[in-house]
Parts: sequence; C-alpha cells; structure tokens
Amino acid sequence: MIKDVSQMETEIRSGMRGGKGDVTIQHVFKGDELKGQARLVAKVSLEPGSSVGLHDHVEEEEIYYIMKGKALVVDANTSREVGPGEAIITGDGNSHSIENIGLETLEFFAVILTY
Repeated sequence: MIKDVSQMETEIRSGMRGGKGDVTIQHVFKGDELKGQARLVAKVSLEPGSSVGLHDHVEEEEIYYIMKGKALVVDANTSREVGPGEAIITGDGNSHSIENIGLETLEFFAVILTY
C-alpha cells in the first residue's frame, strides 16, 4: 500500500496525557491498516512549550525518532534533552513524557508495538 499525505488522518489533542498545549498527530497508518502488532504509526508535532504528559506503557512499547527540534524526554525516571537523529524506546511498564523545549516545532515519528 502506498499512501499520499492527503490520505493520512490528522488529529489535534489538547492536554494529551496531562501535557501542555496541543499535540498534532498525523496517522501514517491506522491500526486497521496494519497486520502486525502495532497500534500507532504516526508523525507527531508539538509547538514550543507543548508536551505529552507522563504515561505508562504496559504490554507494549513506544518508539520515538526525533526528526526536527529539541525536546526534554523523561524515560523510566531519566531526564535528557534530545534532538534530530536520536531515538527513545519505552516499554515493560515504564513511563515517559516529551516536551518541546526549543523555539521551533518539534517533529518526531512514533510507533507503538504491542506484546
């Protein structure tokens, strides 16, 4: 399957997982389009100061690949600044959050794989 960007559903969530501001999620592939054990494949955008709040991943893992911008990530009680080309994986019941601490839009690719 080849999808054009115009075929990808985009949603905006305010205060996602207790975070700040709006989160724009562009669903590259939705769960019903996938045969593997994934429930999210998306490009996520956060404006400066916006965040996805701290949340757990039980019976699944989430991968973030930072494409643009600068973020503060909390992952399993470790806090670190990340930028383009860096990746994060959180699972096994651990929690994470991400906040745009830069001056430009933060863009990252997110994939949630279920166990």
